Amino acid sequence: MMVDVTLAQVGKNLSEAMRILGDGQGELDAGPERLRFSRASIPGPLQGDGQDVTTILHLVHSLIHEEEEEEEDKPSQQMQNVGEQGHMALLGHSLAAYISVLDRERLRKLTTRILSDTTLWLCRLFRYEAGSACFHEDDRDGLVKVCRLVINARYEEYSTEGYTVLNSKQPVIYQSASCRPGLGQHLCSQIGLPLSSLCTVPCNTMFGSQHQMDVALLDKLIKEDVEAGKLPLLLIANAGTPGAGHTDKLSRLKELCDQYSLWLHVEGVNLATLALGEVPSAIMAATRSDSMTLTPGQWLGLPAVTAVTLYRHEDPALSLAAGLTSSQPMEKLRALPLWLSLQNLGHNGIVQKIRHATALSQQLLQQLKPLASIKTSGVLETEISLVEALKMVEDEQNSPVVLFKFSQEMSAGSSGGSVEGFSAVEKEVLDTFNRWLGDQLAQLVPSSGVDVVELDDEGTCVRFSPLLTAAVLGTQQEDVEDMVEKLTELVPMMISTMSLRQDFREAIHRCSPLLRYIEEPSWPGLGAVRYELQAEGTDESRAKQEWKKINDELLKKLHELDTDIVFSTGPEFVMEESCIFVGMVTDDVDVSELVETIAAMGRDIEESGRLLENMTEVVRKGIMEAELQLQKATEEKLMEEGMLRQLPLVGSVLNWFAPVQSNIRGRTFNLAAGSLDSTETTYSSKAQAGIPSLQDTPPSSSRPPGQRLFRRPGARSDSMSETSSMGQAEETTSSIHPSSAPPAAETEHCSASDATPQASQETAEQVEAEDASDERPPDGQEVEQSER
Repeated sequence: MMVDVTLAQVGKNLSEAMRILGDGQGELDAGPERLRFSRASIPGPLQGDGQDVTTILHLVHSLIHEEEEEEEDKPSQQMQNVGEQGHMALLGHSLAAYISVLDRERLRKLTTRILSDTTLWLCRLFRYEAGSACFHEDDRDGLVKVCRLVINARYEEYSTEGYTVLNSKQPVIYQSASCRPGLGQHLCSQIGLPLSSLCTVPCNTMFGSQHQMDVALLDKLIKEDVEAGKLPLLLIANAGTPGAGHTDKLSRLKELCDQYSLWLHVEGVNLATLALGEVPSAIMAATRSDSMTLTPGQWLGLPAVTAVTLYRHEDPALSLAAGLTSSQPMEKLRALPLWLSLQNLGHNGIVQKIRHATALSQQLLQQLKPLASIKTSGVLETEISLVEALKMVEDEQNSPVVLFKFSQEMSAGSSGGSVEGFSAVEKEVLDTFNRWLGDQLAQLVPSSGVDVVELDDEGTCVRFSPLLTAAVLGTQQEDVEDMVEKLTELVPMMISTMSLRQDFREAIHRCSPLLRYIEEPSWPGLGAVRYELQAEGTDESRAKQEWKKINDELLKKLHELDTDIVFSTGPEFVMEESCIFVGMVTDDVDVSELVETIAAMGRDIEESGRLLENMTEVVRKGIMEAELQLQKATEEKLMEEGMLRQLPLVGSVLNWFAPVQSNIRGRTFNLAAGSLDSTETTYSSKAQAGIPSLQDTPPSSSRPPGQRLFRRPGARSDSMSETSSMGQAEETTSSIHPSSAPPAAETEHCSASDATPQASQETAEQVEAEDASDERPPDGQEVEQSER
């Protein structure tokens, strides 16, 4: 059989493009040639002679991976795993452009065949007999077109009168409270209906699942609308809610829709299980619906594949008016990428991908149940009948969506895991910890595809939905095992941190007023603390600057400690300023020692800063006093030796024949006290060389060798995981003992402006530098001045 040359070239070009654009493939060598493709060197206007295909593809590759090269320190995002089936889907888009240039008759026959084959395969695969298919880019457009179809069918004069016929009976669209956010608003805006036409049905509040539509309440709402002269039009049900993956009672909803002539539309991720050999009865009821929306691209890992809405209706004219079908051949070519991919996978390949995703869910669910402090979505929190409980457990076992969360009450030995007994702050703290848990699992095991969801009744949960992510990310059983292993490492740390938060708060209160505890429920860690200024009477603006400076310096010094605890500035958006946030800790951390160290270091920083701040004034006053004393000493020397000895020539002759014994009296300048003292005490202390200095004796430490700071003696000292904070800081090798004294103030040299020229000519200052082995004077560092 002869192959079209152009068709073969299309496939060849696509393969070459995928090779060049692939991650790490087709990359240009480093050097001037590669630098041409940097963002700064891309020319604005088009080049006159143009560029070849290879150069353009290299340019696209550079643009795709440029951000990764600039931010090598940041973790790269998990990209979609484009396999052989993905290449077929991409080839379909190229072939669609090629097929569009065929003559009209040949194009019509080809598009009709593609559309009919794809519709037949999908209807048989997902057990939807005698159905038609609509292919659309936005997965919400199918529902919009179905709603137009129902309006055309229920309002006979709608095609001629338009929206004016809706004034006689206002249409009502019913949706579950667990539907996708904004779905009903999008539907009303696209059709032109007021928001009053949208009725949100609450989920069960007393019996059954908290995510299933309340059928009895729906029946009551429909009766009230009928009595009010309204027209019930359409009901949107879920076969897998976006958040929790629960399925509505589709069988009872279908009976209710038949009673009131309502159109039943079903959507959700659980519809993928219709392709399996054994389908739960709750999901099987979706095949009786009037329409349902499928997303095979997500389930099978096919990039850029349209969503599909299967529906049943006998009037093709109304379907055409609603936009569900089209007479334009190019519109029918939307099914071409899916047509190619389905043929490439085959029936067994499609079922295998969906079965693999559901098996991953069951594997994770079974491995999570034995874990303490982890609550799965199947924990019953209400008193219901045994039949309902068994039915809910069966639905949970068959659900491809797994929800789990860290529960503090379960860690304390409770069997329910409910958060009803917690206060609002405690619930927020639990949500923060679960949000951190989901983020850590997503970073540590990116192939798992876990994310974080917010539920009204259970708060923040971690969701694992492999039907939406496994085919895209290539999730395998090893990834699930790795995720459970990481979870078992993170949970003990969360338990210990949660139990030590109260001790941390009490220890800070005991160190008041040096430290202040900052209540920040959005921080996943031990807590937040701030050092408070002890100086009074300081200007408010200046005190705020000093307060911020001290806490910043304190955070810097805490980073230098040899400990596994991570200190940071906290979340990006925090109400309190200049706080120190302490991350996750293990159960062997001594919270009291940690808090005392923070208080001692903060006090030392404040005292050192105050000393340095007053140093200039102290030195200036000391120099002025030294000038007075030296001037007085000069006058005394003049009175003692007489005027003749001061004359240059006469004084030299007198000193030669009758030398004068000069008694030099030394002076020391105490920077801490700002005073001039005699050097007699210094020389007398030097004479006592046999007495050891207490300050030269190194402090004894009871800490065993190799043990990190803030560890209780004898406690298990396991190193924390690299994920013990939102941003892990690098460990340093320097170790600072919590009880170490603050460093001595260094001697500052006086500037020329601090002394007058006359004083500099009349005085001579002598500075004695003491050896490291000598004892330091008790008053601090001193500058010795002496007369000549």
